[in-house]
Amino acid sequence: MKRICVFCASQLGWRIAYLHAAQNLGTGLARRGIGLVYGGGTLGLMGAVADAALDAGGEVTGVVSRQFAAEEKVHKSLTRVYVASTTPERLGLMAELSDAFIVLPGGIGTLEEFWEVLTLVQRAETRKPCGLLNVEGFYDDLLSFLDHATDEHLLPSHHSMLMVEKEPDQLLSNLCAECDPDRPL
Repeated sequence: MKRICVFCASQLGWRIAYLHAAQNLGTGLARRGIGLVYGGGTLGLMGAVADAALDAGGEVTGVVSRQFAAEEKVHKSLTRVYVASTTPERLGLMAELSDAFIVLPGGIGTLEEFWEVLTLVQRAETRKPCGLLNVEGFYDDLLSFLDHATDEHLLPSHHSMLMVEKEPDQLLSNLCAECDPDRPL
């Protein structure tokens, strides 16, 4: 595994556990020699995961919108930056550059990216694993909704499409095992 794309908030949120999870994830990626692909910002959980990865000597790639770049909101210490013209182009490039996906706590933008990737997995348009970091139960209601949709036969079970863990290191271990080239198909 070379790079993991992380979707998360541009805010810190109220719980310090969100910040610690982002920092631990960034450090864990760098220690494993896995590059980070993310939205390119300096604020919130996005900035925290990038700063931690950079501080630990990791490679960090930002994929930003043209507007974001024009407003000079891009993290100044990134290994590389790509500028996309449209939101679909941006997400497509993030997916192309990554071997797996992780979703940290976030808002509407994070959920939009999450749904897009999970839809690609469901449709078998990608085999890249997707993980949800459920810090202090942040995504419990979302997971309940997915279970409910499955119970109502409106959605196949998400359990085969989505890894859910509470700790960054465990999620990274699971994703790395899933991406093992020697794993039987």
